[in-house]
Amino acid sequence: MELFTAHIWSPYAAGAIIGLLNCVAIVVSDKFIGCSTAFSRSSGMLETFARGAAAAERPYYKKFTPEIDWEWMLVAGIAAGAFLSALLSGGLQAVWVPGLWAETFGHSAPLRVAAAFAGGVLVAFGARWAGGCTSGHGISGTMQLAASSWVAVLCFFAGGIATAMLLY
Repeated sequence: MELFTAHIWSPYAAGAIIGLLNCVAIVVSDKFIGCSTAFSRSSGMLETFARGAAAAERPYYKKFTPEIDWEWMLVAGIAAGAFLSALLSGGLQAVWVPGLWAETFGHSAPLRVAAAFAGGVLVAFGARWAGGCTSGHGISGTMQLAASSWVAVLCFFAGGIATAMLLY
C-alpha cells in the first residue's frame, strides 16, 4: 500500500485517523485518548522494581496505579508505529544530532541529549500540572468542547511557535 510507504502523510488523513481512533477508544474502553499518565505509571513501575511495595504507598501511585494499561499500550503503539512508518518509507536513520539542530547549536551530542532530556522533563511536568498532555487536551478535550482544553491547545501552539522563532 502506497500510504504506508509515503514519506509524508496528509495531515487531514492523519487527523481523521486519530479522530476515528479516539471514537473507537471511547466505544471499546469508555476512555479518551491520552498519553501522559502512561509515563507516570512507567515511573511507578520503575520505582516498584527498585523499592518494592514501598512505592505503592505513595499517594500519587494510589491514584495512578503503576501498571500496564491501555494508555501504556497506546504509547508503545505510537513508538512501534513511528518506527514501522520510518522503516517502510525508507526514512529510518539513526542520528544523534539532527541537521537543523547542528546548524543552530553545533554538533555536540551530549548537548543535544541534555536538551532533549530537559525538554522531556519540562513537558512531563507541564502535562501533570495541566491535568493532561497534548493528546489528552488537544485530541480528546477539544473533541468534548472543553474550554480548558481549547485554552491549553492555544497555549501549546503559542509556546511552540514562540520557541521555534526564538531558537531557529
